[in-house]
Amino acid sequence: MTDAELATSRDPGGWVAPLMSTVVTLPFAFYAMVWGMFSPMACDSCMEAEADRFEASFDIAFPVLVCGLVLALILLVVSWCLPRRPDRVAPRVLLALLAPVTVGLDLLLFVGILDTP
Repeated sequence: MTDAELATSRDPGGWVAPLMSTVVTLPFAFYAMVWGMFSPMACDSCMEAEADRFEASFDIAFPVLVCGLVLALILLVVSWCLPRRPDRVAPRVLLALLAPVTVGLDLLLFVGILDTP
């Protein structure tokens, strides 16, 4: 194909990868956010020293979780916004795959940073 033909042709299945990623990423991100918001309840019955360690780690871990979820949302939006041309199939699929992977890695990072009793 020439450059002119490539610029005018459309990929008919260009919406499949972003849609599948949306169906997986948004519920997974919601679960991760709820997990992060309910995690302070793990230290309701902690003694003073344990509670201080937990709060110090939570003050770092929760913003990391939120930033990672925002990054996953940005990847998802960019995968939808890429032009549906045949030369953009690989970046669109890659971004669509990276969105749920980012949520999973972000949740693992959150749990790793958090100092649970």
